[in-house]
Amino acid sequence: MRAPRRVERWWYGALLLGGLAACHAGGRGRATTTAAAAVGAPLTVMSFNLRYDNPADGVNAWPNRRDRVAGVIRFHGAQVVGVQEALAGMLRDLDTRLPGYARVGVGRTDGVARGEFSAILYDSTRVEALASGTFWLSPTPDVVGSRGWDAALERIATWARFRDRVTGCTWVHVNTHFDHVGDSARVESARLIRRRLGALAEGRPLTMTGDFNANPSHPAYAALTRGTLPDGSRPLRDALDVTVTPHFGPLSTWNAFKEIEPDRRIDFVFVSDGVRVLRHGILSDRWDGRFLSDHLPVVAALIPCAVGQPGRRGPQVVPQGSEQLF
Repeated sequence: MRAPRRVERWWYGALLLGGLAACHAGGRGRATTTAAAAVGAPLTVMSFNLRYDNPADGVNAWPNRRDRVAGVIRFHGAQVVGVQEALAGMLRDLDTRLPGYARVGVGRTDGVARGEFSAILYDSTRVEALASGTFWLSPTPDVVGSRGWDAALERIATWARFRDRVTGCTWVHVNTHFDHVGDSARVESARLIRRRLGALAEGRPLTMTGDFNANPSHPAYAALTRGTLPDGSRPLRDALDVTVTPHFGPLSTWNAFKEIEPDRRIDFVFVSDGVRVLRHGILSDRWDGRFLSDHLPVVAALIPCAVGQPGRRGPQVVPQGSEQLF
């Protein structure tokens, strides 16, 4: 018992010395603490294709997975979660299992509640939604229910402008789900989103999640991550490529409820310039041999406003020790 008491005394002594040092520093110490808090509180962002509620999935049907899906979101402390294939009833299930979370998004069929959502769930105790909207991935993006190019189904992108309650950072998050059949639809959807990002962000940082049904060799991936647009918009960056610490987990996100298939990384977290990615992982958790979904969730710990003032560009300020686990 003596050793724990010595450790306890040392810890309290360290706290006391730290407090005295802060008091001696006066305003300078408080300013340093405030500056560190303003940029040093990472957010955890997750992309998660939930697999729609299909009774034919048997043991993998949604009622058998919903508690575990909510549990993974809670355990990893994801503050912003872009979900795909979510039906209205599935979202209500998550509402009851994730107290403190709110969401934005509409059903892709009628712009209200019918069809799949590309909803954004968020921890309302940490972030605040200032504005949000949805557009359709088609030549007529503002027409509800419109289908684009060679797509088999109507597809959407949902966005939200968030404010971090801790840091004051404002940024825009986009969540989407590209078509699983049409190659042209995937490429054109990527181009459409790129063209819209500048107006949505208005100079703020950007993060994006989604099931893109395209791996990094697909032209749709290139349309998102290469080239500068005429309005000066820079390409997005794959969070896996710019993470500070090595990627964790497999390099594929598709499992079909069976086994992880190689070279099928089709779910992503993308970020704009200036967003610092501290950690990136693809989660391959199983319970009793069963996956959470036919897709694996992708998670990234990041600092959206890692440069300059919240929501604006400027010199890089990233305090040491700001990195934390998911």
